[in-house]
Amino acid sequence: MSRIETRFAALEATGRKAFVAYVMAGDPDYAGSLALMKGLPEAGVDVIELGMPFTDPMADGPTIQEAGRRALDGGQTLERTLAMVAEFRAEDAETPVVMMGYYNPIYSRGVERFLEEAAAAGLDGLIVVDLPPEEDDELCLPARAHGIDFIRLATPTTDAARLPRVLENTSGFVYYVSITGITGSASAQAAEVGPEVARIKAASGLPVVVGFGIRTAEAAEELAGVADGCVVGSAIVGEHAQGKPVDEVLAFVRGLADGAHRA
Repeated sequence: MSRIETRFAALEATGRKAFVAYVMAGDPDYAGSLALMKGLPEAGVDVIELGMPFTDPMADGPTIQEAGRRALDGGQTLERTLAMVAEFRAEDAETPVVMMGYYNPIYSRGVERFLEEAAAAGLDGLIVVDLPPEEDDELCLPARAHGIDFIRLATPTTDAARLPRVLENTSGFVYYVSITGITGSASAQAAEVGPEVARIKAASGLPVVVGFGIRTAEAAEELAGVADGCVVGSAIVGEHAQGKPVDEVLAFVRGLADGAHRA
């Protein structure tokens, strides 16, 4: 079993929901983001999503766009993001790490080279938001051949005709985008999300986590309650952007994680 499968199986066995936290690699700098990443498991994070900064993050809202810009301005590269994964993995052999971002930096580095380096660093999964299922030969299938899960996004507009294609080569878990729009926008509603999660879970047989629009422990509890877990990104990145000490940001993360784990 992969680390992702192992983690979700352990959570299910104890009746707990997953809390997934997104942080931007290299924001505000390499050392600061690595310190935050290393502190996430102790703060209750079950799966880490590590953002790959990119110059044209079309699916991201202002908070994550600005974080990516700060990271790039500080010299963060895909190579340094992989180095963060390796440094984290040297101290933590259990917490799953998923890199989330866009295809261009991976393509520029070379898919095979990237995947070899990612597997060696200890990466568990990829979320690449601008590669549709029709392009699975580009990265999805090669990633799975290297033992790296390829996690798909499903949205409120993923209808019954489209869903089987989206799920065909998905592994690890499914990330349900609970609202239409960019990250950090409107709040999700559990009553609307629950039936969609059930539909996707029935079709995929995979855990389904809900993201977008979750900013508080109460919202984390509510949304995790209708899924296998929830994802928080913009709210955490926003706390970090205020220049707060890492321990204060981690305390904020702990509150969100506690909310999800109460579900």
